[in-house]
Amino acid sequence: MNTKINTESKKHIYRFFWQTLVSVITLLPFVYLWNTKLNPLLGQSFLNKGNILMWIIYLILMWTFMYVFNGFQIGLGRKSHLYIGQCIAYTCLNAVEIMITILMVGRVKYIGVILLTYTKLYVVQMVLMFLLTNFGTDLYRKVIPAYRMLNITGVHDNNLDIRLSGYRAKYKFDQTISCNENIEGIKACILQYDAILLNDLPDEVRNQILKFCFEKGKRVYFPPKISDIIIKSSDEMNLVDTPLYICKNTDISLAQRFLKRIMDIVISLTGIIITSPIMLITAIAIYAYDRGPVLYKQVRCTKGNREFKICKFRSMVVNAEKDGKAQLAKENDSRITPIGKIIRSMRIDELPQFFNILKGDMSVVGPRPERPELIEKNCMKIPEFAYRTRVKAGLTGYAQVYGKYNTSFIDKLKLDLIYVSNYSILMDIHLIFLTLKIIFIKDSTEGV
Repeated sequence: MNTKINTESKKHIYRFFWQTLVSVITLLPFVYLWNTKLNPLLGQSFLNKGNILMWIIYLILMWTFMYVFNGFQIGLGRKSHLYIGQCIAYTCLNAVEIMITILMVGRVKYIGVILLTYTKLYVVQMVLMFLLTNFGTDLYRKVIPAYRMLNITGVHDNNLDIRLSGYRAKYKFDQTISCNENIEGIKACILQYDAILLNDLPDEVRNQILKFCFEKGKRVYFPPKISDIIIKSSDEMNLVDTPLYICKNTDISLAQRFLKRIMDIVISLTGIIITSPIMLITAIAIYAYDRGPVLYKQVRCTKGNREFKICKFRSMVVNAEKDGKAQLAKENDSRITPIGKIIRSMRIDELPQFFNILKGDMSVVGPRPERPELIEKNCMKIPEFAYRTRVKAGLTGYAQVYGKYNTSFIDKLKLDLIYVSNYSILMDIHLIFLTLKIIFIKDSTEGV
């Protein structure tokens, strides 16, 4: 117990000092450039209090963007994912600061100086972040030991323990046992480990082991069942002297629907305008390659199983699915054209869906639209798959951000239901920002 407390304390202390160090070291170049290059551009330079206010604003924005893009999550994932999050965070941070500075200066002739100054700042910060993150991650892995894990398996065989083992600095699986073994023997094994994976156990056994782990202060990981996801979205009620949870199970409110639609219109119009040169070049490249159709239209389902035609840039050969049956793309799929490989890796093939969003068939954020036949097929296996269509289909979503294209359909369903049952405008905004990050992460584009 003491070892666990010490390990947890070390993690929190390490992360606190690392975040503080990152904040100070990346703030200092801004302080220097603001005082020497930017502040003098103002008609009337700030005094000490004004300068301090600008530093505080910069620091608050930095922390906000770093948390949004998971730039502070040292030791929780791959270095490359951390770098990408930090690059996007500081890009957004300095873009906002550029706009603020231009508005404060109010003189067109200084725009070039402002842009050059912030570009220098960004380069310096990225070099510092690379060095700090590389050193900090390596040190974290030496100082903070991986959890010694016990894998308790249920009736369904899956590879969750293997997937978690990929994070060697965090999890080390030393033993696997079945939940069908003697419960006292299972409890004895639990006491020897730092953390336990309850890998898809029957409810009765899972609850029994979970309570034992709570009693002994053992960390527990488990994949949620669909009912767990619904329950987690419930609210606590204190009307009587008995604890009550209420699952409202209602659609998003009228106000939320209105705000979501306004956000869809603004983002889709902005996206169409900004990416129109990219879409034009892509269309020319696709047509020039094989003289085939540029766009690929297919029937998909949105809210309430309403059918519509989704629009994408064609990334496969013409008539890739001659029999009309859905065929998921595989690694090195021969049906994907050379142009298709490029646009799929960069998500450019998805850009025409901005028109679906503007029309109202889709939303920016929501579960990915599926074919009617796939929905019917999946509902025969898991009836709860139909729950995904309680909200409008989306260009990006919870399953797209936290999963992969080839994530199993049951795991995609669970991820989508987390979104459906916990919907908020803030969640939409957060997922939109995180989508910018996953565009640059290769393993998130595996599959179709």
